[in-house]
Amino acid sequence: MTLPLSILDLAHIGDDGIAASFSASVELAQKAEGWGYTRIWFAEHHNMPSIASSATSVLIAHVAAYTESIRLGAGGIMLPNHSPLQIAEQFGTLETLHPGRIDLGLGRAPGSDQNTMRALRRDPSAADTFPQDVQELQAYFAGQTRIPGVNAYPGKDTHVPLYILGSSLFGARLAAALGLPYSFASHFAPQALEDAVRIYRREFRPSEALAEPYVIAGVNAIVADTQEEADALFLTAKRRRVASMVGRGRTFTDAEMDLLLDSPAGQQVLNMMRYSAVGTPAVAREYLEAFAEKAGADELIVATQVTDRAAWIRSFELLAGAMDLAPVA
Repeated sequence: MTLPLSILDLAHIGDDGIAASFSASVELAQKAEGWGYTRIWFAEHHNMPSIASSATSVLIAHVAAYTESIRLGAGGIMLPNHSPLQIAEQFGTLETLHPGRIDLGLGRAPGSDQNTMRALRRDPSAADTFPQDVQELQAYFAGQTRIPGVNAYPGKDTHVPLYILGSSLFGARLAAALGLPYSFASHFAPQALEDAVRIYRREFRPSEALAEPYVIAGVNAIVADTQEEADALFLTAKRRRVASMVGRGRTFTDAEMDLLLDSPAGQQVLNMMRYSAVGTPAVAREYLEAFAEKAGADELIVATQVTDRAAWIRSFELLAGAMDLAPVA
């Protein structure tokens, strides 16, 4: 059986601007639909000049309008930034417009810095009620509101599937307790992957939503026609990542970025990209099959840290072929 493969579209904003990012997301989704990918998720981030998916539900609606069958969703919505009722209304609307195609992944991180949290009017303690907020949201979709007299319109009885996102053991335990599928962010937070999956599977309680545990593991992939091209794209991605996270907005030459890569801070940033398949289609397939086994994953969701639009789409095309995905007729 072919391992289900999905895409985390980072909605990168390049030199061509935000509108071009949205167009690229539509183009990728249309092609991924034909290549046989299971789903595409977008993540909620705020005040990040390189990511265009801050209004996550709006972007999902835009991409859904230009596609026909591929599942689309949030990977994820940072629920403490919102009221459960508002998210139920937004995703209930999406599900009503595009029935059977909408996913809702939920995280409890801010997706931003402290100043941005204040701009969002987020209560710093909001993450403490994340489990209760997930259950409140779940109840809206099931038509079993927990707040008397309050329902989500649209949203009620839409049964939008929920996924718990995590990068620590907290999410694993919550997903297990609620009987929900679990998606681990190992594409940028690899440390707790194996422990989190082990705990989730051990503590999983079947629910109306899910009879058996289901794990989606995040992984980076850069696939090219030659190993040399993939290595060059990966080096560019590493330089960009370490410059953005360590360089504090400064501009560096390639030589300076390579020095940053070799520094202790740079190595710490690079460890975030530990799980990365880089190479030709054959190399990528071998890596991803081994990673899926190591992670105990039922599905992989792939992020491609490439900013060149053509190389970005080509990477997903080559990967689909390597993994024998079933094209949509």
